[in-house]
This record gives sequence, C-alpha cells and structure tokens, in this order.
Amino acid sequence: MVRALSAPAAAPAAWHADPYTDALRSGRGPLFLRRPDGWLLPLDVERWCAEPDLADRTVLRRCRGAVLDIGCGPGRLVAALAADGVAALGVDVSPEAVRRTRDWGGSALCRSVFDRLPGEGRWDTALLMDGNVGIGGDPAKLLDRIAQLVVADGLLLVETAPHEIDERLRVRVSGAHGAAGGDFPWARLGTAALLSCARPLGWRPAGRWTAAGRPFVALRRG
Repeated sequence: MVRALSAPAAAPAAWHADPYTDALRSGRGPLFLRRPDGWLLPLDVERWCAEPDLADRTVLRRCRGAVLDIGCGPGRLVAALAADGVAALGVDVSPEAVRRTRDWGGSALCRSVFDRLPGEGRWDTALLMDGNVGIGGDPAKLLDRIAQLVVADGLLLVETAPHEIDERLRVRVSGAHGAAGGDFPWARLGTAALLSCARPLGWRPAGRWTAAGRPFVALRRG
C-alpha cells in the first residue's frame, strides 16, 4: 500500500509571503517568526544568504554519500556540497529559495518534504538545519517521513534550538514593518527534546556538538 503524504496546506503559502521573498532577494533582514501574542523569533537571513560559516562546515564535513537538504533556503549548503563534487539536492517550498539555490550552482526542487521526492529510500544523509526540525509543527511526523527518504542506516544531521525547549506553536513570517504571511504550525526542539522524540521512531544518537553557539545532533537509522 502506498502511504498518503500530506503537509499543512498553509505552510507553503506562508513561505511565499512577500516578507520572506523580499528578504531572500535582498539577502538581509530583519525577518521574524511571529507568534499571535507578538513574540518574535529572529531569522538569520544574512547568514542563510552567505557562504557556509565555520559552524556550517562542521555539518558539511559529516555528510556521507548523497545528501538531501530539507528546507534548503537559499542553498548555501547544497551549493557548497555541489562545489565539492557531492551529489546533493535541496527541497524548499519557497520559489525564491529554489531560484537562489540554483543560481549558486546547487540543485533544488520547489516541493514540500511531504511531497513525493526523487530517490526516496536512497539518500545517505539528510539535513535539517536552521531550525527546520520545526517544519510542519510535528517533529515525530517529520522524522518518520525522513526515515522513508534515507537508506536503512541513513544519517540525519539536525540543528537544534540553542536552549532546552520542546514547543509547538503557530507563527507567521513577518518583516520589519509588520507585513506577514498566513499562520502555520511550527516547532522548536532543544537537543534533549529531539533525542526523546527520535528514539521511539528508530533513530539512535550518533553524535552531538556545538559550534559558534549552535548545537547539532547526528542521528542514525537502525
């Protein structure tokens, strides 16, 4: 039986919103995830649109085989892997993110991770950087989906929140002047929360480290 795959319909539309597209086109913020109560989570657009930094490089060095970057954004990691001769594909729901990735020399598809993707079950490494473990607002569903995408002993490299948190929330992409897209579900997980979520789904810890204040976790299938 083929399993039906679906993602929250509002999320892709939200990432088409003008504040996000405009920020990627200019390569700078400010840009935020905004909660209904006014709480703001800054998004590091300048870093996303730059060359990989030293912390990013610690992740790139751990990639093995063919790499799938989930929520690749403007493509700094996909482009860096491609430049090193690594087979890599980015997926992102933002057309502007996909365009920038391709302009940088990377391969990318404008698609949700919950859509059908090339090479399902054959990716050696998957990436969830820049808080992308929050995609869809349901980390367990996301980790289960990634298990379908990678090989039997596949590697997943995750950037977690910089402090211990396990939060489900609804947010909007918001610019400096309050313009925002539609709301959508998101999640924020610290390292402990990620490991607690991952173990029952068949992911085992394979390493953890911090670089430039950014925490990372390696998970292995099996």
